[in-house]
Amino acid sequence: MVSVERSFTVDRPLPVLVDYLKDFARAEDWDPGTTSCVRLDDGPVRVGSSWRNVSVFRGRETSLVYRLVRWDADHLTFVGENSSVTTTDDLSLRSTGTGVTEVVYRARLDFKGLIKLAEPFLRKDVERLADGVEAVMPGVLARA
Repeated sequence: MVSVERSFTVDRPLPVLVDYLKDFARAEDWDPGTTSCVRLDDGPVRVGSSWRNVSVFRGRETSLVYRLVRWDADHLTFVGENSSVTTTDDLSLRSTGTGVTEVVYRARLDFKGLIKLAEPFLRKDVERLADGVEAVMPGVLARA
């Protein structure tokens, strides 16, 4: 398992950010590794909604199906899976009371099969992905 965490503040109210982030298709905007993210079901976004996310990791394109597994007023969790990895994108939000929101982004990758043996060598690549999210997401959320 490889996990990373990044935190930052955004000058936007917490409910606005949760409303924006609940639609994982918007990962195209805030995750530089995502090349496409398409909703697989219909209707309002809800726990159980799913998306097909295509991203680039270590120069290779990979596809995962993500599901929204937790949606609270201040917390969203998405779990993505394919044959080689299960990923968890966890977003905790906390209002500072002044219209500014602290966002904590956690990503966890649980590799499967033989690739699990390469986890120590993949940590730097996962850290780079998280650095990219930290560089892009605050600006995107500031415009949400």
